[in-house]
Amino acid sequence: MTEIEISDEIMGKKFIELAFDHCIKCSTCKYSYKEFMMSCPSGEKHLFESFWASGRIRTTRGLILGELEWNDDIKDVIFACPTCGACMDACQAPHADYIVDIIESLREVAVKEIGPAKNQEKLIERATNPEMWNPYGEPNSNNNDLKEEYNLPDKAEWVYFIGCTSNYRQKSLRDATLRFLKKANIDFTLIDEHCCTSPMLRTGQVEKCKEFMQYNIEKIEETGASKVITSCAGCYRTLKKDFKKFGIEFDFEVLHTAELINDLINENKIEFKSDFKKKVTYHDPCHLGRHMNIYEIPRAIYRSIPGLELVEMERNKNHSWCCGAGGGVKIGYPEWSLEISEKRLREARETEAVILSSTCPFCKTNLNDANEKFNFGFEVLDLIEIIDGLEYKVKN
Repeated sequence: MTEIEISDEIMGKKFIELAFDHCIKCSTCKYSYKEFMMSCPSGEKHLFESFWASGRIRTTRGLILGELEWNDDIKDVIFACPTCGACMDACQAPHADYIVDIIESLREVAVKEIGPAKNQEKLIERATNPEMWNPYGEPNSNNNDLKEEYNLPDKAEWVYFIGCTSNYRQKSLRDATLRFLKKANIDFTLIDEHCCTSPMLRTGQVEKCKEFMQYNIEKIEETGASKVITSCAGCYRTLKKDFKKFGIEFDFEVLHTAELINDLINENKIEFKSDFKKKVTYHDPCHLGRHMNIYEIPRAIYRSIPGLELVEMERNKNHSWCCGAGGGVKIGYPEWSLEISEKRLREARETEAVILSSTCPFCKTNLNDANEKFNFGFEVLDLIEIIDGLEYKVKN
């Protein structure tokens, strides 16, 4: 076994190097810091050091330095992790904010050495197919029909970046967002999107990422937009944070739908005219919460809705338990993905809420899949879908 040369072509080179020096295996990453609650879906599933963050960092070091052998037996150690970031939140070492980057960078090298996890290659095969351009294998929608339906211009101040999950799997969420933007008098348009690259990045299959990023940037710039809004937590993190890793620069502002709604409420531009007399519990999407530190904005919106009773699960905000869909786990380990989600649903049931809500279409998909499989009986709704069902007045 020989040391792997980490060439400059590896996008995560600087993150790989962080794995070498700082982790002292203190085990803080195994539980929510100071709360001592289970936090790592991968570690709790396998109960073996290699599946905790500290073990993965050690594995990274061993593989790169040639102390461990690259083979298929090590694939689960590398890929069976939803990269939820709970370890980042708990870790107290200098590399804490980069643990997920280290794991994703290791995956980038692993794809070159031994290939991706089972089924994850489908994400690339579909997304790079010129008839699809999305990881779901659906015929590409250039969104022209939606532009016509909602009478949208070619040039606008905003672009609504729908995202593949909303456009091909959660159309009710997409349509609720479109209706809200129209009613709120937002000057927006749509583009012929290609995948934002989040599925590629999370699974280490990064070869085409820069090409996809540049394409989406060009399409956005063609509209003259100065702001981009998305209702997908994964798209939000990717556009706002990951593009920078590839040296992709742009001049427009990126917002999540929740940020816009919160701004409109704070500016007294929205007045709710109907009640929502139901008990709701909120699931923090990992990509919006731990990855981007947005916790209070969605909660402020829920609390502003008349009649809505917001109740918290035991693990919430930075201590939230992952929905189980991210990091390529949904396609690579589908049964385990639902097991992770089932644990979250059990927590939700303890609140006696009738609605489980989130602000991410991917979370909604996996939570609802588990909800149906395990017969929990929740109504699973995105925040924007709740607002879409209300009567509200928009003030200029």
